[in-house]
Amino acid sequence: MPPSAADLAPTGRAALLGILNVTPDSFSDGGRWFSVDDAVRHGIGMTRSSGDGPAAFGADLIDVGGESTRPGAARVDADAEQARVLPVVRALATEGVQVSIDTMSAATAEAALDAGALVVNDVSGGLADPAMLPLVAERGAVYIAMHWRGHSADMNALASYADVVGEVRGELERRIDAAREAGIRDDRLILDPGLGFAKNGGHDWALLAHLDSIVSLGFPVLVGHSRKRFLAPFAAEAAASERDDVTAMLSLLAADRGAWGVRVHDVRSSARALALSARLHEELP
Repeated sequence: MPPSAADLAPTGRAALLGILNVTPDSFSDGGRWFSVDDAVRHGIGMTRSSGDGPAAFGADLIDVGGESTRPGAARVDADAEQARVLPVVRALATEGVQVSIDTMSAATAEAALDAGALVVNDVSGGLADPAMLPLVAERGAVYIAMHWRGHSADMNALASYADVVGEVRGELERRIDAAREAGIRDDRLILDPGLGFAKNGGHDWALLAHLDSIVSLGFPVLVGHSRKRFLAPFAAEAAASERDDVTAMLSLLAADRGAWGVRVHDVRSSARALALSARLHEELP
Protein backbone atom coordinates (compact mmCIF):
# COMPACT_ATOMS: atom_id res chain seq x y z
CA MET A 1 0.00 0.00 0.00
CA PRO A 2 1.35 3.50 -0.81
CA PRO A 3 2.42 5.51 2.24
CA SER A 4 0.38 8.27 3.83
CA ALA A 5 1.79 11.67 4.76
CA ALA A 6 2.11 10.46 8.36
CA ASP A 7 4.19 7.48 7.23
CA LEU A 8 6.75 9.82 5.67
CA ALA A 9 7.24 12.02 8.73
CA PRO A 10 9.40 11.09 11.71
CA THR A 11 7.94 10.82 15.18
CA GLY A 12 8.63 13.76 17.47
CA ARG A 13 9.91 16.34 15.00
CA ALA A 14 9.06 18.07 11.74
CA ALA A 15 9.89 16.34 8.48
CA LEU A 16 12.96 17.49 6.56
CA LEU A 17 12.87 17.64 2.76
CA GLY A 18 16.14 18.17 0.94
CA ILE A 19 15.95 20.18 -2.29
CA LEU A 20 17.66 18.65 -5.32
CA ASN A 21 17.36 20.93 -8.35
CA VAL A 22 18.59 19.25 -11.53
CA THR A 23 18.18 22.47 -13.50
CA PRO A 24 20.56 24.93 -15.14
CA ASP A 25 18.67 28.00 -13.88
CA SER A 26 17.28 27.60 -10.35
CA PHE A 27 17.63 30.77 -8.31
CA SER A 28 20.31 29.67 -5.81
CA ASP A 29 21.98 26.52 -7.15
CA GLY A 30 21.15 26.35 -10.84
CA GLY A 31 23.57 24.07 -12.69
CA ARG A 32 25.33 22.78 -9.60
CA TRP A 33 23.61 19.37 -9.68
CA PHE A 34 22.87 19.19 -13.42
CA SER A 35 25.04 16.08 -13.86
CA VAL A 36 23.18 12.87 -12.96
CA ASP A 37 26.14 11.47 -11.00
CA ASP A 38 26.60 14.70 -9.04
CA ALA A 39 22.87 14.93 -8.34
CA VAL A 40 22.60 11.35 -7.10
CA ARG A 41 25.68 11.73 -4.92
CA HIS A 42 24.32 14.93 -3.40
CA GLY A 43 20.86 13.45 -2.88
CA ILE A 44 22.22 10.43 -1.03
CA GLY A 45 24.51 12.69 0.97
CA MET A 46 21.58 14.79 2.16
CA THR A 47 19.93 11.70 3.68
CA ARG A 48 23.01 10.71 5.68
CA SER A 49 23.26 11.52 9.36
CA SER A 50 26.16 13.64 10.54
CA GLY A 51 27.90 12.80 13.80
CA ASP A 52 26.07 11.85 16.97
CA GLY A 53 23.39 13.40 19.12
CA PRO A 54 19.81 14.56 18.63
CA ALA A 55 20.59 16.49 15.42
CA ALA A 56 22.38 13.57 13.74
CA PHE A 57 19.78 12.91 11.06
CA GLY A 58 19.51 13.60 7.36
CA ALA A 59 16.67 14.45 5.02
CA ASP A 60 13.55 12.31 5.27
CA LEU A 61 12.73 12.96 1.62
CA ILE A 62 14.67 14.23 -1.38
CA ASP A 63 12.60 16.57 -3.55
CA VAL A 64 13.83 16.31 -7.16
CA GLY A 65 12.90 19.08 -9.58
CA GLY A 66 13.73 19.61 -13.24
CA GLU A 67 11.99 22.93 -13.91
CA SER A 68 12.94 26.20 -12.25
CA THR A 69 10.03 28.05 -10.67
CA ARG A 70 11.98 31.20 -9.79
CA PRO A 71 10.18 34.45 -10.67
CA GLY A 72 10.33 35.02 -14.41
CA ALA A 73 11.51 31.51 -15.29
CA ALA A 74 10.52 30.07 -18.67
CA ARG A 75 8.55 26.81 -18.85
CA VAL A 76 10.27 23.53 -19.67
CA ASP A 77 8.50 20.92 -21.80
CA ALA A 78 7.72 17.54 -20.24
CA ASP A 79 10.25 15.61 -22.35
CA ALA A 80 13.13 17.86 -21.30
CA GLU A 81 11.97 17.81 -17.68
CA GLN A 82 11.80 14.02 -17.64
CA ALA A 83 15.24 13.69 -19.23
CA ARG A 84 16.60 15.66 -16.28
CA VAL A 85 14.73 14.07 -13.39
CA LEU A 86 14.02 10.43 -14.21
CA PRO A 87 17.60 9.08 -14.07
CA VAL A 88 18.06 10.82 -10.71
CA VAL A 89 14.73 9.64 -9.27
CA ARG A 90 15.40 6.07 -10.40
CA ALA A 91 18.92 5.98 -8.98
CA LEU A 92 17.89 7.45 -5.63
CA ALA A 93 14.90 5.12 -5.27
CA THR A 94 17.15 2.15 -6.06
CA GLU A 95 19.35 3.24 -3.14
CA GLY A 96 16.32 3.23 -0.82
CA VAL A 97 15.92 7.02 -0.71
CA GLN A 98 12.38 8.35 -0.28
CA VAL A 99 11.84 10.66 -3.26
CA SER A 100 9.32 13.35 -4.09
CA ILE A 101 9.02 14.75 -7.60
CA ASP A 102 8.66 18.51 -7.89
CA THR A 103 6.57 19.01 -11.04
CA MET A 104 3.42 20.61 -12.44
CA SER A 105 3.20 18.04 -15.25
CA ALA A 106 1.03 14.96 -14.84
CA ALA A 107 3.12 13.13 -17.45
CA THR A 108 6.31 13.82 -15.52
CA ALA A 109 4.65 12.90 -12.23
CA GLU A 110 3.47 9.58 -13.66
CA ALA A 111 6.90 8.75 -15.06
CA ALA A 112 8.57 9.67 -11.76
CA LEU A 113 6.14 7.51 -9.77
CA ASP A 114 6.95 4.65 -12.14
CA ALA A 115 10.64 5.32 -11.44
CA GLY A 116 10.13 5.03 -7.67
CA ALA A 117 8.98 8.42 -6.37
CA LEU A 118 6.50 8.31 -3.49
CA VAL A 119 5.33 11.93 -3.42
CA VAL A 120 4.19 14.47 -6.01
CA ASN A 121 5.07 18.04 -5.05
CA ASP A 122 3.01 20.28 -7.34
CA VAL A 123 3.62 24.01 -6.95
CA SER A 124 0.42 24.69 -8.89
CA GLY A 125 -1.82 22.63 -6.62
CA GLY A 126 -3.31 20.92 -9.66
CA LEU A 127 -4.13 24.12 -11.53
CA ALA A 128 -1.41 23.91 -14.21
CA ASP A 129 -2.36 20.47 -15.54
CA PRO A 130 -5.96 19.18 -15.29
CA ALA A 131 -4.70 15.60 -15.50
CA MET A 132 -2.64 15.91 -12.30
CA LEU A 133 -5.24 15.38 -9.58
CA PRO A 134 -6.88 12.34 -11.25
CA LEU A 135 -3.44 10.80 -11.79
CA VAL A 136 -2.42 11.26 -8.15
CA ALA A 137 -5.73 9.82 -6.98
CA GLU A 138 -5.36 6.79 -9.25
CA ARG A 139 -1.80 6.13 -8.09
CA GLY A 140 -2.49 6.73 -4.40
CA ALA A 141 0.57 8.95 -4.06
CA VAL A 142 1.10 11.54 -1.35
CA TYR A 143 0.37 14.96 -2.87
CA ILE A 144 1.74 18.34 -1.85
CA ALA A 145 -0.61 21.10 -3.06
CA MET A 146 0.94 24.55 -2.99
CA HIS A 147 -0.90 27.86 -3.09
CA TRP A 148 -0.48 29.17 -6.63
CA ARG A 149 -1.89 31.99 -8.72
CA GLY A 150 0.00 31.59 -11.99
CA HIS A 151 3.22 30.66 -13.72
CA SER A 152 6.59 32.14 -12.81
CA ALA A 153 6.57 34.64 -15.68
CA ASP A 154 3.44 36.28 -14.22
CA MET A 155 3.69 35.70 -10.47
CA ASN A 156 4.91 39.15 -9.44
CA ALA A 157 1.91 40.80 -11.11
CA LEU A 158 -0.41 38.48 -9.17
CA ALA A 159 0.89 39.42 -5.70
CA SER A 160 -2.12 41.52 -4.71
CA TYR A 161 -4.10 40.76 -1.55
CA ALA A 162 -6.45 42.61 0.76
CA ASP A 163 -5.91 39.91 3.42
CA VAL A 164 -3.09 37.58 2.41
CA VAL A 165 -3.62 35.05 5.21
CA GLY A 166 -7.37 34.81 4.70
CA GLU A 167 -7.12 34.69 0.92
CA VAL A 168 -4.37 32.07 0.84
CA ARG A 169 -6.32 29.99 3.33
CA GLY A 170 -9.47 30.26 1.23
CA GLU A 171 -7.68 29.40 -2.00
CA LEU A 172 -6.07 26.37 -0.35
CA GLU A 173 -9.52 25.27 0.84
CA ARG A 174 -10.59 25.21 -2.80
CA ARG A 175 -7.59 23.01 -3.65
CA ILE A 176 -8.60 20.65 -0.83
CA ASP A 177 -12.08 20.42 -2.35
CA ALA A 178 -10.62 19.78 -5.82
CA ALA A 179 -8.30 17.07 -4.49
CA ARG A 180 -11.15 15.35 -2.68
CA GLU A 181 -13.39 15.53 -5.74
CA ALA A 182 -10.63 13.87 -7.77
CA GLY A 183 -10.42 11.05 -5.21
CA ILE A 184 -7.25 11.98 -3.32
CA ARG A 185 -7.47 10.73 0.25
CA ASP A 186 -7.15 13.20 3.11
CA ASP A 187 -4.28 11.23 4.66
CA ARG A 188 -2.27 11.69 1.45
CA LEU A 189 -2.66 15.45 1.13
CA ILE A 190 -0.14 18.07 2.33
CA LEU A 191 -0.58 21.84 1.97
CA ASP A 192 2.06 24.48 1.22
CA PRO A 193 1.31 28.22 1.58
CA GLY A 194 3.68 28.98 -1.31
CA LEU A 195 6.09 31.51 0.15
CA GLY A 196 7.53 33.69 -2.59
CA PHE A 197 5.01 32.58 -5.21
CA ALA A 198 2.84 35.57 -6.16
CA LYS A 199 3.78 37.09 -2.81
CA ASN A 200 6.08 39.86 -1.66
CA GLY A 201 8.18 39.79 1.49
CA GLY A 202 5.44 41.27 3.63
CA HIS A 203 3.04 38.57 2.49
CA ASP A 204 5.59 35.85 3.29
CA TRP A 205 6.15 37.16 6.82
CA ALA A 206 2.41 37.47 7.45
CA LEU A 207 1.84 33.87 6.38
CA LEU A 208 4.62 32.64 8.64
CA ALA A 209 3.39 34.68 11.60
CA HIS A 210 -0.11 33.26 11.11
CA LEU A 211 0.85 29.77 9.98
CA ASP A 212 -1.64 28.42 12.51
CA SER A 213 -4.41 29.65 10.20
CA ILE A 214 -3.19 27.28 7.49
CA VAL A 215 -2.51 24.47 9.97
CA SER A 216 -6.09 24.81 11.25
CA LEU A 217 -7.36 23.48 7.91
CA GLY A 218 -6.50 20.08 9.38
CA PHE A 219 -3.80 18.94 6.94
CA PRO A 220 -0.02 18.67 7.27
CA VAL A 221 1.66 21.92 6.20
CA LEU A 222 5.00 22.10 4.41
CA VAL A 223 6.96 25.37 4.51
CA GLY A 224 9.33 26.17 1.65
CA HIS A 225 11.33 29.20 2.77
CA SER A 226 14.87 28.15 1.95
CA ARG A 227 17.19 30.94 0.73
CA LYS A 228 14.26 33.01 -0.50
CA ARG A 229 14.46 36.71 -1.23
CA PHE A 230 12.51 37.83 1.84
CA LEU A 231 15.37 36.48 3.99
CA ALA A 232 18.02 38.59 2.23
CA PRO A 233 17.93 41.55 4.69
CA PHE A 234 18.86 39.15 7.51
CA ALA A 235 21.79 37.46 5.74
CA ALA A 236 25.39 38.61 5.97
CA GLU A 237 26.00 38.24 2.22
CA ALA A 238 23.86 39.11 -0.78
CA ALA A 239 24.12 35.71 -2.51
CA ALA A 240 21.14 33.38 -2.05
CA SER A 241 23.53 30.55 -1.16
CA GLU A 242 24.59 32.54 1.94
CA ARG A 243 21.13 32.44 3.52
CA ASP A 244 21.32 28.99 5.11
CA ASP A 245 21.75 30.24 8.68
CA VAL A 246 18.63 32.41 8.55
CA THR A 247 16.83 29.60 6.71
CA ALA A 248 17.62 27.29 9.65
CA MET A 249 16.35 29.83 12.17
CA LEU A 250 13.10 30.03 10.27
CA SER A 251 12.90 26.23 10.08
CA LEU A 252 12.82 26.21 13.87
CA LEU A 253 10.13 28.91 13.99
CA ALA A 254 8.02 27.15 11.34
CA ALA A 255 8.18 23.89 13.29
CA ASP A 256 7.16 25.72 16.47
CA ARG A 257 4.16 27.14 14.62
CA GLY A 258 2.94 23.70 13.63
CA ALA A 259 4.60 22.97 10.28
CA TRP A 260 4.58 19.29 9.35
CA GLY A 261 7.84 19.79 7.51
CA VAL A 262 10.31 22.18 5.92
CA ARG A 263 11.90 22.07 2.46
CA VAL A 264 15.51 23.29 2.42
CA HIS A 265 18.73 23.35 0.42
CA ASP A 266 21.11 22.89 3.38
CA VAL A 267 19.91 19.89 5.35
CA ARG A 268 22.49 19.92 8.14
CA SER A 269 21.72 23.40 9.51
CA SER A 270 17.96 22.84 9.46
CA ALA A 271 18.40 19.41 11.08
CA ARG A 272 19.96 21.16 14.07
CA ALA A 273 17.10 23.66 14.13
CA LEU A 274 14.43 20.96 14.02
CA ALA A 275 16.20 19.01 16.76
CA LEU A 276 16.10 22.12 18.98
CA SER A 277 12.42 22.60 18.27
CA ALA A 278 11.67 18.96 19.08
CA ARG A 279 13.60 19.18 22.35
CA LEU A 280 11.69 22.27 23.43
CA HIS A 281 8.39 20.57 22.65
CA GLU A 282 9.32 17.65 24.90
CA GLU A 283 8.87 20.03 27.85
CA LEU A 284 5.40 21.17 26.80
CA PRO A 285 2.26 19.55 28.17
